[in-house]
Amino acid sequence: MEDKMRTIEKLFLTLIIPVFNEGTNIERLVMRLAPIVEKMKIQYEILFIDDGSSDDTLSSIKQFAAFDPHIRAISFSRNFGKDIAIAAGLENTKGNAAILMDADLQHPPEIIETFVVKWLEGYDMVYGQRVDRAADGHIRRALTHSFYHLFERFGEVKLPDGAGDFRLLDRKVIDVIRQMPERARFSKGLYAWVGFKSVGVPFEVAHRAAGLSKWNFRKLFRFAFDGITSFSSAPLKVWTFIGVIVSAIAFIYALIVIFKTLVFGTDVPGFPSLIVSVMMLSGIQLMSLGILGEYISRIFAEVKRRPLYVVAEVVEGSVSPTGILKKDDYEQATKTG
Repeated sequence: MEDKMRTIEKLFLTLIIPVFNEGTNIERLVMRLAPIVEKMKIQYEILFIDDGSSDDTLSSIKQFAAFDPHIRAISFSRNFGKDIAIAAGLENTKGNAAILMDADLQHPPEIIETFVVKWLEGYDMVYGQRVDRAADGHIRRALTHSFYHLFERFGEVKLPDGAGDFRLLDRKVIDVIRQMPERARFSKGLYAWVGFKSVGVPFEVAHRAAGLSKWNFRKLFRFAFDGITSFSSAPLKVWTFIGVIVSAIAFIYALIVIFKTLVFGTDVPGFPSLIVSVMMLSGIQLMSLGILGEYISRIFAEVKRRPLYVVAEVVEGSVSPTGILKKDDYEQATKTG
């Protein structure tokens, strides 16, 4: 019954855009995004989450907010990470549906209309599904494929192929995700864990409008590791399996030594084999302790119950001096300040 009651007139859409040092992209994004949502004739807001930017990102947002009541922003006191910024956006959304998207225009704003159509059809979650990864390098594509393969094998939930943060969430989905206060957040896993009626919308990823990606290989590895450890206990259990194998090998080797001693006499153990075996076992023990430490560190972070983020400033949009939003207002905003 609820799905049949969805109409475009009842839609209040929040566009949640996490930003970190994206000052060169704010103007491009607003100039391209605002006309699209204005054409849809819906209630909407554009909510920027400034994740502790050190460039002119916040000042650029303020310039546009001074001419557009639809634009507002929440600025963090420091960089807390994209997944925390997403959580802040979902906590502060006013709409009965929200769309998450990046500021670099790799998520095409034109897809928003398709998202809304699917929401009107009754889908609670509509996710953008990448049809190619031409924008990524060969190494990154290979690592991404390996991660999704591992997650599908050992994770608690299945991640849709090619799905990322670019998606529409109905209010009921937002309210459930807001009840998840974990610190080590892996948003893609949370979207899959909550369930609900979902559908994918294929899109091609464009190149960044300006600037460089903030995701280097170190951050991507950390992100992947957080995803695996947040939704799987396999890294803990695998060491039991490894321990059984090592113990079996040691037992077989002990039988060989006893046999050789009984048949050929006293066997003098070789120094190199001793060093190799000691180093191998020590490495295995240190790796297992490291994995255990990662899980303990997550427990430690959870029990401290610190806030997910700290807000330094809140920006609210102002009504245009002309009373009606025009393209000239946006052009004027770029000249202000």
